[in-house]
Amino acid sequence: MTDLPPAGAPVPPAGTTVPPAGVPADRPAGPVPPADPLAVVSPRYGGGSLADVLPSALAVLGVPGAVDLLGLAPGLAGVRRVAVLLVDGLGWYQLPTAARYAPTLTGLAATVGRPLTSGFPSTTPTSLVTLGAGAAPGAHGVLGFTVRVPGTDRVLNHIDWNGDPDPLRWQPVRTQWQRARAAGVAVTVVSRPEYAGSGLTLAANRGGDYRGAAGVDALARTMLAALGAGTGPTLVSGYHPDLDRHGHLSGVDSAPWRIAVAEVDGLLARLVDGLPSDAALLVTADHGQLDVPAAHRFDLDTDLRLRAGVRVVAGEPRVRYLHVEPGAVDDVVATWSAVLGPAARVRTREEMVAEGWFGPVGEDHLRRVGDVVVTCRDTYAVLATRSEPPAASRLVAYHGADTAAETTVPLLVVRG
Repeated sequence: MTDLPPAGAPVPPAGTTVPPAGVPADRPAGPVPPADPLAVVSPRYGGGSLADVLPSALAVLGVPGAVDLLGLAPGLAGVRRVAVLLVDGLGWYQLPTAARYAPTLTGLAATVGRPLTSGFPSTTPTSLVTLGAGAAPGAHGVLGFTVRVPGTDRVLNHIDWNGDPDPLRWQPVRTQWQRARAAGVAVTVVSRPEYAGSGLTLAANRGGDYRGAAGVDALARTMLAALGAGTGPTLVSGYHPDLDRHGHLSGVDSAPWRIAVAEVDGLLARLVDGLPSDAALLVTADHGQLDVPAAHRFDLDTDLRLRAGVRVVAGEPRVRYLHVEPGAVDDVVATWSAVLGPAARVRTREEMVAEGWFGPVGEDHLRRVGDVVVTCRDTYAVLATRSEPPAASRLVAYHGADTAAETTVPLLVVRG
């Protein structure tokens, strides 16, 4: 096993980059996070993003055509089994906050950790498919927490997606799990039992044998069992959602969040201790989080100015997609810019695509993005208290936008 520093060792502060195992100290290991967690961070597709994790893992396993975009192979020579754990909500900027309650996580981050960027928006459905497909959001088409189904006024919630539209058509990119299986790699996906067969699971994880695990103990046990089951090349993924949930409900560094991060630490310790000698563990996340104070919350359902000219609202509180009436784009941009002022950047779909936030966007996917995109700055959010579930407006922490706190995620690389 990799030797860990003493419990409580410092996590690398924002603004530093720590090379993973096998990467020389004088070689840039990834994007350097800004010192300001509220600074804007653009996705680094193809140069240090969540989309690059699985292609690099497949390259380590010898899958033909896979490209090691993250430079993992030098430090993982001889590895024939790779486990990839995604911890929902474990952003790079949450690591210092977690340090008091997570000595294993802290030690790994300080010795074998580096930052990556998520895609945009920095939200769970988009990130899970970005990881699984090994592609930017514009290619795979899962472009937000909720999006409008083109040609209708229906808003699709990717979390509650039960097969309509067809996941194989809605997300057309061949997944990395499928690529690995086709190359003879044993592939297992471990997640909550209730997620089996959902639209999001099929979009992100098709190609792997699905195994349900209902808690950290079951997740660790099932991942390790799958990792050690065969003798050939093996790829195992695991997903743990609880840290994100407690951050949303109670806030980052709340008592429930601290308990959840301690559970994550126990999970990591079990996985690290149980790694076979020819295995590696990659730990990453889908996004970070930040608390949104009551004074920083707009409500588009109680401000008539924000409803003028808007036909359908999608997205989520930190990133809103506005589908507008014919000819209303300029008026909606002007109105939302005036009402929100410095709390948000209000841009057209064309501007967002041209700036590369989603990566290249397929023609079939363009209209899933709003005519107008509202990206909240600082710690602001735009709620929809009447048209969305009430629980969404009562959350403490949110994510989805382009701040460093939301878009910078860790990659921890541990070998057995």
